[in-house]
Amino acid sequence: MTRLSTAEIGCWLIKSRTPPSQLAVGWLPGQRRTLSRCLRPSYRLELMRPGQPCLLWLSGQQSPGIHALGTIASNPQTRGPDPTGPEVEVRVDLRLLASPVPRSALLADPSFAAAEVLRIPAGSNPSYLRPDELEALEELGDPNEWDAGDW
Repeated sequence: MTRLSTAEIGCWLIKSRTPPSQLAVGWLPGQRRTLSRCLRPSYRLELMRPGQPCLLWLSGQQSPGIHALGTIASNPQTRGPDPTGPEVEVRVDLRLLASPVPRSALLADPSFAAAEVLRIPAGSNPSYLRPDELEALEELGDPNEWDAGDW
């Protein structure tokens, strides 16, 4: 496997099996929340910087797909000792989408055939989208919610 470079990353994709309504009680579409998310330790964390675009990907059987967009709010930080290995946390500033982009729409779009999150669903967290995949995603989403200046 080759290592990613920052040029290959259009945005980070932070995965969650917990629905947005449970990540932040009372979180309504259009509202922003700053959340802490746990990530797997890997070299990818060295590439993450505050201000980079990121998306919240809901995994699992219930409404999988992209549910929020925003930016990385902090550098990843290792948290206390854990007997199973280090736990890494990053803060993200996200705006909940009124119209999430379902996984089925991404699977149907040829622009996403190579997207890591579709090829390797149980893969790394964080995952990522390449710049061309992010551009195609913006075309799939509701234009009122995907204003590039609103990241």
